[in-house]
Amino acid sequence: MGRKIPMWQCILVILAMVVFLFWNVKFDEGGEAHGGLIMAALVAGIIGAANGWKWSYMEQGILAAINRSMQAMLILACVGAMIGCWKAGGVIPSMMFYGIKIISPKVFLFTACLLCSIISLATGSSWSTAGSMGVALIGIGTALGFPDYMTAGAIVSGAYFGDKMSPLSDTTNLAPAIAGSTLFEHIKHMVYTVGPSLGIAFVVYLILGFTHKGGSADESQIQMILDFISSNFTVGLLYLIPPVFVIVAVIIKMPALPALVVGALLGIPFMGLQGIRIFPGGGEQSAVYNIINNGLGSLPSGYEAPEDDLLMTKLVALLTGGGLQSMMWTISLIMLAMCFGGIVDCTGIMANLADSILKLARGTRGGLVIVTELTCVFVNAICCDQYLSIILPGRMYKEAFEDRRLKAKNLSRCLEDSGTITSNFFPWNTCGATMRSFLQVNSAYIPFAVLNWLNPLVSMFYGVTGITMEEMTEEEYQKVMEEREAEKQAALEAAEA
Repeated sequence: MGRKIPMWQCILVILAMVVFLFWNVKFDEGGEAHGGLIMAALVAGIIGAANGWKWSYMEQGILAAINRSMQAMLILACVGAMIGCWKAGGVIPSMMFYGIKIISPKVFLFTACLLCSIISLATGSSWSTAGSMGVALIGIGTALGFPDYMTAGAIVSGAYFGDKMSPLSDTTNLAPAIAGSTLFEHIKHMVYTVGPSLGIAFVVYLILGFTHKGGSADESQIQMILDFISSNFTVGLLYLIPPVFVIVAVIIKMPALPALVVGALLGIPFMGLQGIRIFPGGGEQSAVYNIINNGLGSLPSGYEAPEDDLLMTKLVALLTGGGLQSMMWTISLIMLAMCFGGIVDCTGIMANLADSILKLARGTRGGLVIVTELTCVFVNAICCDQYLSIILPGRMYKEAFEDRRLKAKNLSRCLEDSGTITSNFFPWNTCGATMRSFLQVNSAYIPFAVLNWLNPLVSMFYGVTGITMEEMTEEEYQKVMEEREAEKQAALEAAEA
């Protein structure tokens, strides 16, 4: 264990990260954040070592951070393989085909958000929603004339609605556990902030649908796209079995990894119906493992889009690709982000910064809520991890909420209103990297992810005005103080032992 790192050095670490990432993305020909994260982690490590923190301790912090993200990285790999199998088997083309035929262009964005809200609420997973239904909706949106970033915004809004409201979601369970409230008390309290935010998002998507040029998409162009899909793939309702299985599996609480692996394997039999060789024979090799690893390299028909035909080029890109290797860029980004996040967490840099931020609250209820939610955003950006954006602020501000006599469900709501829902804003955060990888978009989608940026603002407004900010009774407050004292006494006894 080292000594407390001075504030100016903590700020230096954050500035170094910002400068390196900005340089990497803006001025480096690769335009990728990997090198910037390596340099930021190096600066954090040097400052930690200069303050007496041993490398072995910082290394354990890095490994602990990577371990927290290991399931996420395995899910990414499985989803990559699943997308490859589903594209090769005609599953995603079938989802796109029927979606284009059924969904009206004018209500497409509204429908995309609604569908993703329902699926994520049922599954509790924004990742499963974006990795399955989201991929198909991007293709549908392209056919209907909507930019990918606009469609992605509606998808992300819907996906994160369920991620923060479903009792099956890990973050929905984590927030009340950290704050000290109960699960269903927490969910009911979130309705006050999420309900208006989602309602406004729906209205925005309806307005965009009716006013955007995609709302009056050329019928002949839509028919051309439908003909293109059906001429290159065999499509049918039977091909919807794999995504239905994945959704049902998550609803019945089947673990995510086995569900995604089985979902990928279910796509393999359908490859044969597309003319892709499953078993070797006749002098030809099997293509299955290559597709699982590298995705679908080209359309089964062998069609290649002319370079000057942007629409066909985009469609071919949407209908091919995927595979485990397609997620390796994202997985490597997450691992490097965890190197930086692990060091700033274990050396206390993040805690020092958060303590200073808390002083800005100046003892007011509104100030406390605003500081808590901004800290969640800050941790998402610096520690690159959604779970830490709930755990660290939850631990730091729990007593401050209690001292203000605010019930624990107020804190748990703040943690989710900002920590869960803004995690996808940062490309180097696990959630941000995943959403961009699944949907193949850049950060241009953020303004259209209405729920994600509006919900924290609504929550802060409630904190300032006091709307739905429930306070403890005198009996409840005394009980909390007694429990706090008992915890401190137990910690002292443990230290002496």
